[in-house]
Amino acid sequence: MSQRNILRFWLPLFGSWLLLTSEGPLITTVVNRLPDPVTMLAAAGIVLALSVFIESPVINLLATSTAKVVDYNSYRQVRRFTLHWIVILTIVHLLVGFTSLFDWIVIRAMGVDQEIAEWVRVGMQIMIPWSGAIAWRRFLQGILIKFDRTRTVAVGTAIRLVSGAITLLILGYGLQLPGIVVGAATWALGVIAEAIYATLVVRPLFANELAEANAFEEKLSYADLFWFHLPLAGTAVLTLLVQPMATFALARLENPKLSLAAWPLLFQILLIARAPALAMPEVIIALNKDKERTAALWKFIGTLFGVTLVGMILFVMSSADLFYLRTIQKAVPAVTDLAESGVLLSILFPAITLLVFALRGFLISNQTTRPVNYGMMINLVVTATILAIGLTLNWVGVFTAALALNVAVIFELIYLFWERRRTAAMQRMIVEKPAVSA
Repeated sequence: MSQRNILRFWLPLFGSWLLLTSEGPLITTVVNRLPDPVTMLAAAGIVLALSVFIESPVINLLATSTAKVVDYNSYRQVRRFTLHWIVILTIVHLLVGFTSLFDWIVIRAMGVDQEIAEWVRVGMQIMIPWSGAIAWRRFLQGILIKFDRTRTVAVGTAIRLVSGAITLLILGYGLQLPGIVVGAATWALGVIAEAIYATLVVRPLFANELAEANAFEEKLSYADLFWFHLPLAGTAVLTLLVQPMATFALARLENPKLSLAAWPLLFQILLIARAPALAMPEVIIALNKDKERTAALWKFIGTLFGVTLVGMILFVMSSADLFYLRTIQKAVPAVTDLAESGVLLSILFPAITLLVFALRGFLISNQTTRPVNYGMMINLVVTATILAIGLTLNWVGVFTAALALNVAVIFELIYLFWERRRTAAMQRMIVEKPAVSA
């Protein structure tokens, strides 16, 4: 497989993630121009952290769908599995948004100030459709990737971004609604629009690849599907638990309001810089068929690693980060300073994340999902340890959270690299043993 073919497959997925990660900066740009931006940014960051954590069990439905949907029968089984998750997570989101469970989580457990917490409650109530729409569109996007329709995934993200921009213009600049209302409505409506588009573009597959007449005799059991997805769901839960944990620490460290406002801005920059990495697992799952393709994929990953690292270094050395924070986002000086310190600490983070996501992709492509889960457990333990040390020694909030993020991903990389080598060695032994016997 040529590098050009891999690039052709990866590029639409990268474009999709790049557009997706642009949604947050667009929202904060508008919020920073509305009344009380610091409070609204802090509330928006918490709303997004909680909402993403609630939907975390379905974020890897994309990988599950890509790996397991091969015909009409498997499609129906994965669809059933997805609908069950939609019901469960929507109920959870309703309980958090409209019952006393909110007070226990946000005010008591996370220690968020009452003024910010009331706006968080409003945002959580607006975000009720979020989890269901995310689950449905991730399930369908996995099918589109499986059958080489990656361009439609990028188009869907563009539609999400356009619908979000329209919502921002109407609610933010037109009606001048509170920042958290504007942000939460933009997130929710954008995902719904993308889910509707995915539903429409997947339909042609039912005339060919997913036609009922072409179904294989062997059926995918619900139990097999559950146990395949469970480690991936666990990994996503652990991954997205980092955000609430960081919020918990920031709310208790020095200048909590400023730190909670700076953290979403820093996280947006790192999310955009990680867009090349976020697109890699599904590319590997879909294309990693033999040793030659594995070698070609690693060559592509090496090139992308260098581009990502150099790009991040130039972003900081050229002061583009300051231009983004001061001019585009119009963040207040104190928030800008905190966010920039986190960017400086995280120069290597996007490139290291690329290697982590690549290793996850190779493990999943070999139907090995548990090590991915264990790697994220290690990440979470390291994150929690550093946050606890920061709380004990009363370090600066954003510095503590950024340090935890960076050190944890290095530990996860070391473990996944070791696990990948061990798995590869075991596979070689399995292949060579019959040859020796013969």
